[in-house]
Amino acid sequence: MKFGLLLFPKLTQLDLTGPLEVFSRMNGVETALVWKTRDPVPSDRGMRILPTHTFDEALELDLIFVPGGPGQIELMEDQETLNYLRLVGGQCQWVTSVCTGSLILAAAGLLMGYRATSHWSSIDQLGLFGVEPVAERVVRDRNRISGAGVTSGIDFALNIAADLLGEKAARSIQLQIEYDPEPPYKDGSPRSADPELVSEIRSDIAPFIARRKRASEAAARALRS
Repeated sequence: MKFGLLLFPKLTQLDLTGPLEVFSRMNGVETALVWKTRDPVPSDRGMRILPTHTFDEALELDLIFVPGGPGQIELMEDQETLNYLRLVGGQCQWVTSVCTGSLILAAAGLLMGYRATSHWSSIDQLGLFGVEPVAERVVRDRNRISGAGVTSGIDFALNIAADLLGEKAARSIQLQIEYDPEPPYKDGSPRSADPELVSEIRSDIAPFIARRKRASEAAARALRS
C-alpha cells in the first residue's frame, strides 16, 4: 500500500512525524512525503522537511494524510493543493488528518456530511463546512479518520495499523516505539486542565484563532459557491 503524507510550509512537524513513525513500521506500506516541489519545506518551528514526491508523482494512493499547523490558514485558499486533495481523496481507500489538517480536508469538500475532530481550539470551525465536530482523540466515520491535536497522531496511526494489519501488529509497533506516555501534568486537554490555565491559553491564542476562523469562513463560502 502507498500512503501519501502532505507537506506544506509552517506545518506542525509532530503532526506529521508521529504518524510517519508508525506508518514507516507497517509491513507492506510505502510512505510518500508529498508537496508541489521537492524543495525543503519549513515547519512552523524551523525544521526543514524534504519531500519525496511531487503532486504529479503521487496520484495513486491508498491513503492520504494531512497534518495541521499554522500554515493551514494559507492552504485553505490554495486551489492547487485543494484540487490535488480532491483528486486523490476521491479515489483512495482512506482520507485522514491530524489536528487542523481536518480543516484543510474540509475546505476541499472531503468531510462534508462526516464526523471529524481537530485541535480543541478550532474544532468548532469544522461545522462551517457541514462537518459534525466530535471532541474525541480519534474519530472514525466510514473511510474518514481524524486525530485531535498534535500528539494524538500516534494514537491515530496505531488505529490505522490495527485496521490494516491487525491488532497484534499495531501492538507490536506500539512496543517498538515504547509509546507508554506518562505526562507530568494532567493538562493535555481542556477537559482535564486547570480552568484558569485553559482561560489563559484561550486568551493568548485568541487573535490567531480569529484569523483562522476568518480563513475557514472564506473557505466555506468558496466551497458553497
